[in-house]
Amino acid sequence: MRNIKNNLIKVLFGIVLFTSFTACDEGGEPSPGKTNTGQFAGDWFISLTDSNGDSVVEHKLHSTYNTSANDNTMWLDDHENGYFVKAKFTINNDGTFSATDSENILDSGTVTITDGKIEKNAGVSQGGHVVDKISFRVHYSYDPAGYDILYEGHKRTGFLEDEY
Repeated sequence: MRNIKNNLIKVLFGIVLFTSFTACDEGGEPSPGKTNTGQFAGDWFISLTDSNGDSVVEHKLHSTYNTSANDNTMWLDDHENGYFVKAKFTINNDGTFSATDSENILDSGTVTITDGKIEKNAGVSQGGHVVDKISFRVHYSYDPAGYDILYEGHKRTGFLEDEY
């Protein structure tokens, strides 16, 4: 009787072990889908100038990435490398974007983004590679009227010769 009990336990353990390592397969190639703004997401090396034409920051890393809403809104994030901005903006299918009084998560107040545009293959990296270009104007709510920061840069390639 003891042998039968031990064998039964071993068989049941084997079945449990075997089924725990098998996976459910949907069949074919599953498609995880993509976000509405995926083609505009990425890291960018951006230089900033103020309304007077004076250089503020040179070639600092910024990122654009989708929001969880997946509704043509994205985040602009300078990772505290530039003028301290992390705010949402709305982007169109043609790469133009803007924001009005968007909360600035990294600093006080709000930001208004105008003249935003991501242009495919319109930029050149430091190493000479053709990449996407980004440009826009930001007005910080705490700055005087008419004082804006102009952002212009290119998409990061990941190649060592393109890093700043």
